[in-house]
Amino acid sequence: MLGMCLCRFLSILQETVKLLAPECDVSFTPSVDGGGRGVAMVTAVAARLAAHRRLLEETLKPFRLNLEQLAAVQAQMREAMAKGLRGEVSSLRMLPTYVRATPDGSERGDFMALDLGGTNFRVLLVRVATGGVQITNQVYSIPECVAQGSGQQLFDHIVDCIVDFQRKQGLSGQSLPLGFTFSFPCRQLGLDQGILLNWTKGFNASDCEGQDVVHLLREAIGRRQAVELNVVAIVNDTVGTMMSCGYEDPRCEVGLIVGTGTNACYMEELRNVAGVAGDSGRMCINMEWGAFGDDGSLGMLSTCFDASVDQASINPGKQRFEKMISGMYLGEIVRHILLHLTSLGVLFRGQQTQRLQTRDIFKTKFLSEIESDSLALRQVRAILEDLGLPLTTDDALMVLEVCQAVSQRAAQLCGAGVAAVVEKIRENRGLEELTISVGVDGTLYKLHPHFSGLVAATVRELAPRCTVTFLQSEDGSGKGAALVTAVACRLAHLGQV
Repeated sequence: MLGMCLCRFLSILQETVKLLAPECDVSFTPSVDGGGRGVAMVTAVAARLAAHRRLLEETLKPFRLNLEQLAAVQAQMREAMAKGLRGEVSSLRMLPTYVRATPDGSERGDFMALDLGGTNFRVLLVRVATGGVQITNQVYSIPECVAQGSGQQLFDHIVDCIVDFQRKQGLSGQSLPLGFTFSFPCRQLGLDQGILLNWTKGFNASDCEGQDVVHLLREAIGRRQAVELNVVAIVNDTVGTMMSCGYEDPRCEVGLIVGTGTNACYMEELRNVAGVAGDSGRMCINMEWGAFGDDGSLGMLSTCFDASVDQASINPGKQRFEKMISGMYLGEIVRHILLHLTSLGVLFRGQQTQRLQTRDIFKTKFLSEIESDSLALRQVRAILEDLGLPLTTDDALMVLEVCQAVSQRAAQLCGAGVAAVVEKIRENRGLEELTISVGVDGTLYKLHPHFSGLVAATVRELAPRCTVTFLQSEDGSGKGAALVTAVACRLAHLGQV
């Protein structure tokens, strides 16, 4: 009798719902075992989530660095800096740049600048006048086949871009002083001489390493014949960034890049720089800090995911610090973590999608988007679903945690490096307290919602006696190359070089 009543009740209930919600196909399933089975299911789900949480925490634990670990990185960098400055074997090359002066405001004239350091190449016209600096620039792409082709092909492509820019700006036939921002490790023999030590950031053009980059550019200019350019200076992008920000703030004595790659420079006391004449004054040092740790000193912080990314790169075993920090690699680190968690059944119901197994499919820009405070969780899910990932709400939250852990480690390591630099400057000058500015450029630093704040917080913890202001370079390192050129022309006119 009870069964018949229940069937009658369900029938009426279903008909009523269908009448009131005709567009919904609703069915009702009686519970077989009542609340007891439900409690068991809730317990099972809770146990599964707890197990997944434990596996996630175990996976991310190596990325959560404490103050002691960061202080150790700072100390190791200080030691590597000292060795590099003395000319000893070190993972930090500490390269003299021959930039000894910053703008004093009297520079005037028109200058050209080139900015090569990643997938894009910029040509700039920089006008330095009484009212300030005016910049006109155009961005040109460097196809992968050119970046990894022959050196002659690469430099001919650069000159082709210059010719196109001059034609569009009505500068054809003019010989303007030119500064060349070249964001790869170089041993400079003078302001306009730079021997390429090795390519980084995906470049591998042949017959360039060990060659004077300015000479290669001048040869390419000569092959075009119709082009006349006066190459005055070769400048690392960190130096250009420092000079660009130094034009606005004379306390800016450190340059930092955190984009496709990462590097830093700073003003060192000349007496500490081996192999350069003179013991008074200062010279900007290009640290090439992306290679920090190539001697194995960062081994205790490296994870199996870092090792996988390193081994798949075009330069295994090199640029270890850069591979933990910069935009070229963070997305790949996240992808390897996601693959690992999926293999454990923690993510995406354990389903390995073909797209997630595709190298570089998880872009570093996704970290910035996923960690954005302004994005709702459903938008985060949309980003992941575009990658073909069968995710749940729990999956989206876990992916967010993975991104946060990877980017936080990157920012903290970067901050530990900056802390080492500013403490070195403070001690060089025998100061109890140092107030200094750091000029910064790079898409990761500028676009990630939390990266800059984490860098600054780490510096405050590790260098409490230094008051550090971070200045974002609005005009990029190309402006700095033009300013280095302008200063060199001023000093040449005064007979000081």
